[in-house]
Amino acid sequence: MRTNFVLVDFENVQPKDLGLLKDGPFKIKLFIGPNQSKIPVALASSLQSLGNNAEYVVLETAGNNALDFHIAYYIGILSTEDPSAYFHIISRDSGFDPLIKHLKGKKVFAQRSTCISDIPYFKPSLPATTDAQIEIVVADLVRRKAAKPRTQKTLLSTLHALFKKELSEQELAQLFASLCSRGIVKVEGTKVSYELPPES
Repeated sequence: MRTNFVLVDFENVQPKDLGLLKDGPFKIKLFIGPNQSKIPVALASSLQSLGNNAEYVVLETAGNNALDFHIAYYIGILSTEDPSAYFHIISRDSGFDPLIKHLKGKKVFAQRSTCISDIPYFKPSLPATTDAQIEIVVADLVRRKAAKPRTQKTLLSTLHALFKKELSEQELAQLFASLCSRGIVKVEGTKVSYELPPES
């Protein structure tokens, strides 16, 4: 199985969901600036539970983008050692995006996520059938209770987000049409209302 390296920019993101990585094909490097002297107990404990698959990389000196350069260096070294590896940079810093684009051009698998749960490994694949998609939509709408989208435009963007933006505009329109034809969604002008099963 492909190794997934998770490189956490701890100056930028302090992840609360490290536990997700416990039983997967992950190796974690937590990059810490020289001025970050305190690690929360919960985070240290989550990292410890990962054993040899986790390590701290503590920078010796501070500087503009110093941590970013360290992450780039480690990707270079690790991608040479393991060309099939996948690199997940956990950071809100969009400055990594040009590097990721360059890596992809060199056939190095890389992506930036703002939290660990956004790593593609944890995303379910898109259901193939319309029936399966409708089931997911109905469950989501029931969960939303009074916070359901009230306009067609909001509903479409909610559906788009629900399926991780993997549906094409045509597939989105077809899904919306199916919801309407089955009576789950009713359209009046720009407003929408719903006919949903009660929450179980």
